[in-house]
Amino acid sequence: MSQRHSDSSLEDKLLEGRFHAELRLDAQGNPESGLPLVRGPLQGRSNAVFQHDTPEPQPSSPEDKGPRTVILSTQSPVALKKGTEQLIPRSLAVSSKAKTPARHQSFGAAVLSKEAARRDPRLLAAPSFSLDDMDTGPGGTLTRNLRSQSYRAAMKGLGVPAGEVAPVHLSPKLHALAEESTQPPARNAARNKKILSRKRAHKGSFKDDPRFYQEIRERGLNTSQESDDDLLDEPYGPEGTRKVDTPIVVKNYRAPQVTWSQLPEVVESGILDTLPAEERKRQEAIFEILTSEFSYQHSLGILVAEFLQSRELRATMTQTEHHHLFSNILDVQSASQKFFEDLERRHKVQVCVEDISDILEEHAERHFHPYVAYCSNEVYQQRALQKLTSSNAAFRDVLREIEKRPACGGLPMISFLILPMQRVTRLPLLTDTLCLKTQGHPERYKAASRALKAISKLVRQCNEGAHKMERTEQMYTLHTQLDFSKVKSLPLISASRWLLKRGELFVAEETGLFRKLASRPTCYLFLFNDVLVVTKKKSEDSFVVQDYAQVDHIQVQKVEATEPSLPGGGNRSSSVPHPFQVTLLHNSEGRQDRILLSSDSASDRARWITALTHREQQAQGPTNKGDLPQVEIVKAYFAKQADEISLQQADVVLVLQQEDGWCYGERLRDGETGWFPEDFARCITNRVAVEGNVRRLERLRVETDV
Repeated sequence: MSQRHSDSSLEDKLLEGRFHAELRLDAQGNPESGLPLVRGPLQGRSNAVFQHDTPEPQPSSPEDKGPRTVILSTQSPVALKKGTEQLIPRSLAVSSKAKTPARHQSFGAAVLSKEAARRDPRLLAAPSFSLDDMDTGPGGTLTRNLRSQSYRAAMKGLGVPAGEVAPVHLSPKLHALAEESTQPPARNAARNKKILSRKRAHKGSFKDDPRFYQEIRERGLNTSQESDDDLLDEPYGPEGTRKVDTPIVVKNYRAPQVTWSQLPEVVESGILDTLPAEERKRQEAIFEILTSEFSYQHSLGILVAEFLQSRELRATMTQTEHHHLFSNILDVQSASQKFFEDLERRHKVQVCVEDISDILEEHAERHFHPYVAYCSNEVYQQRALQKLTSSNAAFRDVLREIEKRPACGGLPMISFLILPMQRVTRLPLLTDTLCLKTQGHPERYKAASRALKAISKLVRQCNEGAHKMERTEQMYTLHTQLDFSKVKSLPLISASRWLLKRGELFVAEETGLFRKLASRPTCYLFLFNDVLVVTKKKSEDSFVVQDYAQVDHIQVQKVEATEPSLPGGGNRSSSVPHPFQVTLLHNSEGRQDRILLSSDSASDRARWITALTHREQQAQGPTNKGDLPQVEIVKAYFAKQADEISLQQADVVLVLQQEDGWCYGERLRDGETGWFPEDFARCITNRVAVEGNVRRLERLRVETDV
C-alpha cells in the first residue's frame, strides 16, 4: 500500500511514463490514431506532463472491433490481492462521500474507463485515478499525493492548518474486516495457561516441561466432590477446557502439567471410552503422586546444583554453618530418586496401573528415614540462615546473585530448603485421596490404608524429631538463665516439659509480688506445658525467679480497661490498655497470690490467655468442627514464637479464634495448634469443600491414630 502511494520523484516519472507507453501518447499528451487500447508491458518513456483537459477518445480501428480484455491497473492481480487480504484497523477506514458524475479525471483515466465500460460493463464501477489521488503542483501540474487515505484518516483528528484546504475523501480502497458477531466465551486466565501447557505436554512425556514444586498444587489436596467431577468433565483431548469454578480459590498454585487421561498412550488406547468413572479417578490419583514427585525432584536438583554445590556460597560460611544449612539434603534427594524410579517403573508396565500402595508403604518404612533427620535439623537450619543473612554481607551478596539466575525461577533459597518438609507433609493427604478412590475394592483399600498409616507415622516422627531437638536445646539454655535464688528451686529439665510461651508484660497492680517495684513495673513470664514461672528480667540472658505455680493451679480472667476493678478506676484505662488477671492458687510457698497484667495489643492478650488456659480447652473436649471457619495457607509461614505454628503452602487450618490480625487454629493434617498471621491464609467459602475437610480430618484421626 505504501509503495503504490509513494511520493518519490522516481515513481512520479515511472507513473507518467507508464501512461504514455500504454496509451501511446505523443509529447503533447494526445493519442496516436489507430492505437489499440489493450494494455502493453510497462516500459519507461519520456517524462511528459499530464494535461488537465480531457479530449474525446479517438475511434478505434476496424481490427480492434473484436472482443479484447482491458486490464486496469487497479484490477490487476497484485492490486486485487492486496486490496482484499490486507488487514487494517477499523478506525483507519473512512467512509466516502457519494460519488458525483462531475468528478475531474485525467485524460488517461477517462480513456481507460470509457473504453472499459464499452467493452465490459462489469468494469464500469472500477475505481480510477482522480484528482483526489493527486496533489496540484506548481504550474497546474499533478503530482502523486503524499498521504494515503488511511494516513489521512488517522491524521484527521490533528486538525487542518489555517489556509490549507482539507482533502476530499474518496471511497476507501481498503475496507476493515468485519468482526465476528459471536465472541468466544470468556476464559479464566489461569485456565488458559493450563490448556497451553497441556498442548506442550502432549508432544511427549510429562517430564518434558517440569515445574517447580513450590508452584504446583496437587488435586489430591482437594476434598470436595466438585474436584473429581471437574476432572472427569475435562475433555482428555489437547483442546479440552475445564470448568472455571474451583472449590478452593488459591492464586499461587498451578496443577501438574498433565493428567493421566491426557497421556498420548492413554488416549490412543481408547480405554477412556469404557473405563468407569471411579477407576479413572483412581488412575488420576496414582498418576498425580508420580508427576508431583517428579516436580519435587526437579526442584531438589536446583537446590543441590545452584546452592549446595556453589563454591562461591560455600566460601562465605564455615563448614558447620554449611552443614546446618543443607543438612543431609543429598540423602533426601537419593531417597526421592529411588521412590520416583519405582513409581515410573510401575507406570510403564501397563496403561492402567494396578496399584502403588505397596511402593508407598515400603519406602515410608524402609527408605524415607533421611526425612526424619532433615526435619530434626530444621531448628538449626533456620537459625543458621537467619544468622548468615543478618550478619554476613558476603553471604547475602552471593545468595542474591544465585537467586537471580534463570534456573531458580525467581524463587528464594528458603523455598527450596523447606521442600522436604513440604513434600513429606503432603504425602499423607495424597495417599488418603488414593484410599478414597479404592473404597469399592476391599483388597486395594486395605493396602492403601496400610500405606497411609506408614506415611503418617513417618510424618509424626519428623514432627517429633524437630520438636525434640528444639525443646531439648531450649530447656538446657533456660536452665542456665533462670535464677531460683529467691524461691524454692524447681528441677526445670524434664523430658516431658517444653516451653509454650514466653514474654514480657506490664504489671498493672502494684501489690503482692511487685509491691516494692517502681511505677510501671514489668515481669517476664515463662509458660511451660505444666508450670508457670514468673521472673524479673535482669538482662537478655538472665532472669530472677519471683514465683511459680503449676498450670493446674492457675486461674485467668480477661478484664476490660474501663472496669472499676482496675486500680485507679477508669482513669487507668490509658495506661492499662489490655489487662487480664492471673491468680496463683498455690504458688511456690503454698499460698494464693494475684497479679494484674497488661499487654501492648489485643492479640497479645488473647495469645496469653489462650496459652494459660490450654489445659481447660483440652478438657472441654472436641467442638463441632463443621461450624468452624476454615482457611488455606497461600504462602509458607515459619513460627517465630513458641505459641505459633509453622505452616506449609496448601495446609488447611480450622480457625478456633481470631484477634487483631492473628488466627489461632488447628492444622488439618496432624491436629497441631498455634497462632499465625491471617495475611498468610485465604478463607475457604465453598461449603462442600469445608465439609469434605472435616470428614478428612476425622478419618485421618481414625486411620492414622494421629
